[in-house]
Amino acid sequence: MADASIPNKLSVLAEANVCYRKGDFVGAIAKYRQLLAEHPGSPDGYAGLVHAYLKQKDVQQAEETAELGMAQADSPRVRTARAEVWFRQGKISEAEKEWVAVINSGYPEPRAYLGLATIRRSVAMYKTEKDFIDKARELDSYDSDIQQAWVLTLSRSERIKYLEESLGGENNWSADEREATEHYLEYLKNREQDKRGACRLASNVKATETQLVRLLIDSAHLRGYGLPVILNGHKSSLMLDTGASGITVKRGIAEKAGISKISATKIWGIGDHGKRDAFVGIADSIKIGELEFQNCPVEVMESRSVVGEDGLIGADVFENFLVEINFPDEKLKLSQLPQRPGEGEQRLGLATGNDDSEEADAGGDSAKQDNAKQTGTPERTGPHDRYIAPEMQSYTRVFRFGSDLLIPTSIGEASPKLFLLDSGALINSISPQAAREVTKVHGYSDMTIKGISGKVDQVFTANKATLQFGHLRQENQDMTSFDTKSLSDSTGTEVSGFLGFTTLRLLDIKIDYRDALLDFEYKPPRWGR
Repeated sequence: MADASIPNKLSVLAEANVCYRKGDFVGAIAKYRQLLAEHPGSPDGYAGLVHAYLKQKDVQQAEETAELGMAQADSPRVRTARAEVWFRQGKISEAEKEWVAVINSGYPEPRAYLGLATIRRSVAMYKTEKDFIDKARELDSYDSDIQQAWVLTLSRSERIKYLEESLGGENNWSADEREATEHYLEYLKNREQDKRGACRLASNVKATETQLVRLLIDSAHLRGYGLPVILNGHKSSLMLDTGASGITVKRGIAEKAGISKISATKIWGIGDHGKRDAFVGIADSIKIGELEFQNCPVEVMESRSVVGEDGLIGADVFENFLVEINFPDEKLKLSQLPQRPGEGEQRLGLATGNDDSEEADAGGDSAKQDNAKQTGTPERTGPHDRYIAPEMQSYTRVFRFGSDLLIPTSIGEASPKLFLLDSGALINSISPQAAREVTKVHGYSDMTIKGISGKVDQVFTANKATLQFGHLRQENQDMTSFDTKSLSDSTGTEVSGFLGFTTLRLLDIKIDYRDALLDFEYKPPRWGR
């Protein structure tokens, strides 16, 4: 006799999945709970609940659900969902091992491939990432999270078409995500119509060294270092910020440089007062040292201030170069990265966080393809995996999430946490959750923490914490502590603290964004610096 409960089980699960795809996570949770009430051992019910709670940024509830699911319905699907919780908690190694184990068990779990793709991207294994995304989509083309990862592998024209269809149909984007998608689509369309082409290096120079500019709190105290940048012939000093992305300037700077709006956007950073209105414009010329870049996007704050500075320039804009920030000697040096085996001449440009070229979006490179045709040599195109050159074997392997470089950092005897390399932050800081594993957190601090998103409302003080990252070790007394949840939610994994300027100013830092590698050299402070 057929099991009469099967059709109802499928119906409830289908209804739950529809709610999830539409972004109705409250409705999805109710339906997944109904499914579990009727079928207590349903792996789909527990996995669905975990996914919905993670979408709601409720990591604790997701963790409790995953553990209950393992007790009630241990299965590859629930194990995969539990690993997603671990990844969000910053337990990247544990998540990776679990996803690998699920795949090696022979169970075709699409989200295990999606999880591994996310990890591969964070360690600059872009070719392998794409292979995993393609496999995940082959197994389940209806999963909205897999679709969102897949769309990033499309060319610009294909991406425009997909986003137009998605905005007009079902999606599980929040109001903020939907607005951001609309702005991004507007940007892509405008860039597609721009006949000047992508942001590119216009000068023949492929390396440069330039002096950094001191930015002061007062006559005796440094706030950070600025980088002289000439926008359309107008000189500014933009704070060199390893915790920022792209180039952001205040409105007055943009007006002097004649940078006009092509699309709206929102930007945010440290602070508890939400996103700020901004727009994207195009600079005809950006000069930094001996390098000149043309036709490059710049974000402009609608307000007249960017954390008290003319603007910010994220070190990630130089991801096509080996970046050396020598804080003790107050210099920035850009040079060519080591050539990958089998790779032709490198194409250099500013990476501004926006996708400019059809070729770049597709993972190819028209300049390299042209070179291959002229020389008759085969040219590797498409995404590449990380290459660690012999001279970089001693570099620290880090995780890259967009512009953010997250460094595995030991705090006393606790398990390693992920700290953001942030020269725009004045001091080191730690989340209360991470600090409580090794020391006491008490009171409200009189320290004021401000960023693009305004002030941090609640700042605490943590007792002594010893930080160890790379091959360096530093003791911190009375370390500043504040909640990093909003940053962690945005990043997708737990960010437990910041390595700020007061530490970084003692270091000569080499950054290979392409391969997610860092090198630190401590240089003793000099008198008068």
